[in-house]
Amino acid sequence: MSTWRNWAGTESATGVEILRPSSVDEVAAAVKAAAEQGKRLKAVGAGHSFTGCSVPEQVMIRLDRLGSITSADSVSGKVTLGAGTGLAKLNAGLASFDLAMENLGDIDKQTISGAVSTGTHGTGAKLGGLATQIVGLELVTADGSVLNCSAEENADVFNTARISVGALGVITALTVQTVPAFLLRAQEMPLPLGEVLTGFNELADGNDHFEFYWFPHTEIALTKRNNRVAPGVGPAPVGRIRGWVDDELLSNRVFELTNRLSVRRPGLVQRINRIASRALSAREYVDSSYKVFCSERNVVFRESEYAVPREHVVEVVRQLRAWIDRSGERIPFPIEVRVAAADDIWLSTAYGRDTAYVAIHQYHRLPHDKYFDAFEQIVAPFGARPHWGKLHKLGAEQLRERYPRFDDFLAVRDRVDPQRVFGNSYTRQVFGA
Repeated sequence: MSTWRNWAGTESATGVEILRPSSVDEVAAAVKAAAEQGKRLKAVGAGHSFTGCSVPEQVMIRLDRLGSITSADSVSGKVTLGAGTGLAKLNAGLASFDLAMENLGDIDKQTISGAVSTGTHGTGAKLGGLATQIVGLELVTADGSVLNCSAEENADVFNTARISVGALGVITALTVQTVPAFLLRAQEMPLPLGEVLTGFNELADGNDHFEFYWFPHTEIALTKRNNRVAPGVGPAPVGRIRGWVDDELLSNRVFELTNRLSVRRPGLVQRINRIASRALSAREYVDSSYKVFCSERNVVFRESEYAVPREHVVEVVRQLRAWIDRSGERIPFPIEVRVAAADDIWLSTAYGRDTAYVAIHQYHRLPHDKYFDAFEQIVAPFGARPHWGKLHKLGAEQLRERYPRFDDFLAVRDRVDPQRVFGNSYTRQVFGA
């Protein structure tokens, strides 16, 4: 028995039984035993979700012993790996085969199964989230059965299990469709927020990957454009000293100190943000894709992220800015905006529509409820869908209105987990009892 906490400190569980199986057979036996004893069981990855999606109520399965690449075909690009493989380990492993994920989010601390199951995504107008890169998975269901799922085999379970918030069973292995390893040219530069919003569609469509960060209480946004390089162009990474200053000193250590100052002196937040935005400097470099995609993020925060139809994102940002200006709230953390192509995964935030993501953050020692509640109210009229692993208050009836295949998902869940072995407080909130 032990206590588990997630990375952000928003969720914990005490007195749970912790299991660390080293094979799919051991996972199946553990699941079957829990079901027969009437216990609820959850698989837990790296704990990087802010919501309670992975909180165990009685039994917790840690998948770190299923944490390696088991096969890789450099010709087809199909790579099979254990569900507990961390993204950082996966990226390094793929590089050794001269392969890469086509798109990634901006951190690599999660396990592959946790990132996929919660709908983790990067940015790119023509690209989907991590789940769209999954072409097969192995799932242990509530009766201890092991299902192999793909577009050709158990297709309805595949459609649900790729993004299922852990509600269908325990994923033990995944097959990823990778691409040949590639270099990205990263171009980072501050621009006036008004210019970024006015030209948002051109920036999103004109780059392989585009995103921006806006510090509230300022007129400046940091833009990031990542594009594949032309044949023959070699790597030109950020220098060691410049990289340490930008990515460790300023982005983590100094940022932690300025946030702590914001707690003690909230009246200084506007000034701090303005200084920070003026300190942003342009830089350009070329490096392996995963090194460009992923950054080190050590400052602890709270986050809420909603997916809106892409055509409405500029209006959402403007409404959010107007609320911040009139609310009197002091927000030291930037707002992040990214894009993704429509996909066909039933519980994907980008299901059936080209999507933009707006993510808001607050330092963990500052109150966030008023800010996050206002954000939910702003995005609601646009049919916004919350990231499954980030803070929100929506329930099953509201989510049913926003996901056309919601009831299809529930029907599959009823079939593979009728007794709700994999349920917890969060699944009861978002999927109903």
